[in-house]
Amino acid sequence: MPQDLLLKLAYDGTRYHGWQIQENALTVQQVFQEALERITGLKEDIKACSRTDTGVHAREFCVSLRTESPIAPERLVAALNHYLPQDIAVRSCTPVPPGFHARYSCKGKEYVYQIWNHPVRDPFLAGRALHYWYPMDEALLDQAAQHYVGRHDFSSFCTLDKREKGDLTRTVTHARVQRQGDLVTFTVAADGFLYNMVRIMVGTLLRVQQGKFTPQDIPGILRARDRKAAGPTAPACGLYLNRVFYDL
Repeated sequence: MPQDLLLKLAYDGTRYHGWQIQENALTVQQVFQEALERITGLKEDIKACSRTDTGVHAREFCVSLRTESPIAPERLVAALNHYLPQDIAVRSCTPVPPGFHARYSCKGKEYVYQIWNHPVRDPFLAGRALHYWYPMDEALLDQAAQHYVGRHDFSSFCTLDKREKGDLTRTVTHARVQRQGDLVTFTVAADGFLYNMVRIMVGTLLRVQQGKFTPQDIPGILRARDRKAAGPTAPACGLYLNRVFYDL
């Protein structure tokens, strides 16, 4: 009897060319599917909650599948973690109702972007946080980030490609900038995200820090619906898919 399962993964994306399988490039999906096939003996049709780009990390990345394998969910977790490399881990595996889809059943996601704010780089955060050595005013940046909250057309915060078609309106439910010691984090949750949306949000906040924008400029940037109106795309290294939301 087939099983419908939801697996939650975490991974360090530093050495991978994103999630989705590509020709001539190592991806997280390729490594995960190879491990899964070793266990079930089947080429499973897996559905992912989203795609992460080269160098982007995930603390919670969700995959759904229907398998004919009789293996118990808790045993599947142990077996996968046995075969997976150290930079990928399966955190959990739970049964879900038939028809559940990791992407289409998703109600929203939360991302975190990490910035190491110190004159000297931290070698332990290489590839895991953006190093920004100038002083940062997290209260100012948090004030600016509040203008992202709400339902907006985020055309100014999107790198347009073939994956972005139609309505570019999204609802941001919360956004905040916080500091813990020298680590500054931007956390944002929404019902969906456009290509490079979070990284452009961060690049725009850094322009606020540099005095090139003010927090009050953000609404005008949103209204412009023009990628050139916003800041640059921040590097991938600081970005983490943090949580994925479902009605389960």
